[in-house]
Amino acid sequence: MTVPSCLFPEITPHRHGFLEPGGVHRIYWEESGNPAGMPVLFLHGGPGSGTSPMQRRFFDPAYYRIILFDQRGAGKSTPYAELADNTTPHLIADIELLRRTLGIDKWLVFGGSWGSTLALAYGEAHPESCLGFVLRGIFLCRKSEIDWFLYGMRALFPEAWRDFAGAVPEHERGDLLAAYHARLTHPDPAVHMPAARAWGHYEAACSALLPNAALISSFESDAVALSLARIEAHYFLHDIFLPENGLLDNLHRIRHLPAVIVQGRYDAVCPVVTADELARAWPEAFYEVIPDAGHSAFEPGIAQALVSATNAFKDILGTVAGTESTIAAAKPKRRCAPAKKKAQ
Repeated sequence: MTVPSCLFPEITPHRHGFLEPGGVHRIYWEESGNPAGMPVLFLHGGPGSGTSPMQRRFFDPAYYRIILFDQRGAGKSTPYAELADNTTPHLIADIELLRRTLGIDKWLVFGGSWGSTLALAYGEAHPESCLGFVLRGIFLCRKSEIDWFLYGMRALFPEAWRDFAGAVPEHERGDLLAAYHARLTHPDPAVHMPAARAWGHYEAACSALLPNAALISSFESDAVALSLARIEAHYFLHDIFLPENGLLDNLHRIRHLPAVIVQGRYDAVCPVVTADELARAWPEAFYEVIPDAGHSAFEPGIAQALVSATNAFKDILGTVAGTESTIAAAKPKRRCAPAKKKAQ
């Protein structure tokens, strides 16, 4: 995968460990950057995709204390692709346990795609623990958005959708979620792995503005495919274990906190209409639409906007409470393009 030039240099964690929340799950976490710096939490997408080293590079390691963790069943967390006790409330509780375990009072919360969903859900449950939000590729996980993922994307990617739908018998294609869920939860790898790879290929093929073979290969890999597909299907089937439209209905709990919303104009996985709806409900947030980008966080324009946002937050979080500083006025300190004016 091409690395956007605006990302910070590669870094390695200086400590890591596992949370023991009780039950079968062990949650992998890692910390890099400045141990005494401003805490920032990275929430990965999926659910089920896990973290990667490049995700540390959205943050200035001299300023930020960078926390990544693999959500239940994903990445280095164990058991791999496990669905028991794997719900949004469980993930919210894991985040709070991680915050307390690391001795963090408040942190900046950064999430894209499903990570934006979880960031909003966590923030609304624990606004007192949040300094602000950087959100990308907005997904509110409502029925209409899940239906778009399963059926609507064929309007833009008919070839990828034919492969996706064609992986199950024709008589089951009227309910692709049920058909895939049955296969992805089947105990036999000969059944669940082909379904997982077909799901992963479909999602990756629709995630970039231009074809991205490296992204497709990653999503089809044994390390990602099953956790991504199985856990996504599990959450989608259960309406992400939250009330329909609950994230917008409870937005008042975090509207007082600073936020940046970054969205690709041609995001097919999480269409811009959802980000637009969130921005209209949260007029205090800085909203930027990237005109030449799809869904992936590593598309050049999106990566630039995200690094600009974390740099801007350095000015916000470094000022004394009550000053006049705003996200829109903050000046980025890295060679990424400056933020555009707020979208109307």
